[in-house]
Amino acid sequence: MITTTVIERKWHTTAEVAVMLGFGLSKTKMLVLTGEIRSVKEGRSRRILPRWVDEYVERRAREVEELSA
Repeated sequence: MITTTVIERKWHTTAEVAVMLGFGLSKTKMLVLTGEIRSVKEGRSRRILPRWVDEYVERRAREVEELSA
């Protein structure tokens, strides 16, 4: 019997996050560079945890809700 193990991705690239959010790569890179989306530098690349993307989305949603209240 062969057992297959699926390894869940732990990090996302800036380009992957751009696709997830429906943003352009330039805008996503700016959000990372300004710290609006947290990231970690790994060598020459930036990596973003899935929960950091969720934090950004939740924060933006709260801001919009507060403005419309």
